[in-house]
Amino acid sequence: MILAQFFFIAAQGQVTTEETTTDKPSDKKDNRRWYEVISLRGYMQMRYNRLLETNPKLKCEQCDRSWGENGGIFIRRARLIFSGNVTKNIFFYIQPDFASSAGNSNNYFQIRDAYVDIGFDKKNEFRVRLGQSKIPFGFENMQSSQNRLPLDRADPLNSAVLNERDLGAFFYYAPAKTREFFARMVSENFKGSGDYGVVGFGVYNGQTANRPELNNNLHMVGRVSIPIQIGDQYIEPGIQAHAGKIVLPPDLRTPGVKSVRSFEFNDRRVAGTFVLYPKPFGILAEYNVGQGPRYNTAKDSIETTDLSGGYATIYYRIQTKDKRMFFFPYARLQQYNGGKKFEQDARAYDLRELEIGVETQINRYLELTAAYVFSNREFEDGRLKDNDQTGRLLRLQVQLNF
Repeated sequence: MILAQFFFIAAQGQVTTEETTTDKPSDKKDNRRWYEVISLRGYMQMRYNRLLETNPKLKCEQCDRSWGENGGIFIRRARLIFSGNVTKNIFFYIQPDFASSAGNSNNYFQIRDAYVDIGFDKKNEFRVRLGQSKIPFGFENMQSSQNRLPLDRADPLNSAVLNERDLGAFFYYAPAKTREFFARMVSENFKGSGDYGVVGFGVYNGQTANRPELNNNLHMVGRVSIPIQIGDQYIEPGIQAHAGKIVLPPDLRTPGVKSVRSFEFNDRRVAGTFVLYPKPFGILAEYNVGQGPRYNTAKDSIETTDLSGGYATIYYRIQTKDKRMFFFPYARLQQYNGGKKFEQDARAYDLRELEIGVETQINRYLELTAAYVFSNREFEDGRLKDNDQTGRLLRLQVQLNF
């Protein structure tokens, strides 16, 4: 009875929590100072991954460190977001996470985003972003974890940038109407990625977020993504690429593993994206190819090798008649063959995985997701040899938006 009352009360909520930027001038005159209109919002995710588990040795460090043996109830994310306009053309965004992992410990405070947008025209169609932010590479990488359907980002494109972020400077351009479209696809619950421009390009360190730079080489990135309306439907094809050199840091090297003298490797990729926004059926598919460091088991060495992989997610948007609840059944199939430059010895991966799930939005406050995963992951480094793990598991998540 108490549980039923709780869900009834929760179902009355109307709070909007989607990740949207508001860095555009207002037509209304506002005499308040900038610090009086700062927006504060956030979200938290709680997970359990071990129901119906068939192989406790099946793990996914990139996805969720509570997979597999010794995993338990886990706080995946606990974030607060501070944002606002200092002036009509200066917007700031700061997002810390209170549930980051460091070594064998969890729930560390860590900065995810800390940047400023500077606009160059009245509508902020042209702007520069400075600071730590998401690298414009891949639609799902840009999509907030608060809005994404699968519980974790797909390995093929997410292996390009750890936590999707780095320190850099980026230029973005999009017409005002297109910026409004990007915002609407998030605010109206069409699983958009947010506003990263029709055209975006820039430079960044390349060692990924919250890690020191280890060479004198900056990474370059460029992205073009153009929404197209066909009748009542919207598609968004895109293409992106990045290139640079990355150094495998000492803490990720197993003693005795061979490599080039400096442990510096080429790191470059190109990816294609196709999005069909859910009206009510949706598709999100991406594929990338490139080169990067990868552990070679036969030679016990780390080498620059080719990589490739992609994924496809199909999903359906169902809204109740009173427009209070949403259901998103989905399925995602992914495949990746390559290394992961931010894991031990640039860990070698050959994986195939199917995830079938449903996200239930009780209201804008509370979401429940259940996903059943069929996974075959071969992952090897200087300590893990002949490590081919296959299994199934049921994953559960509760997300609170505020």
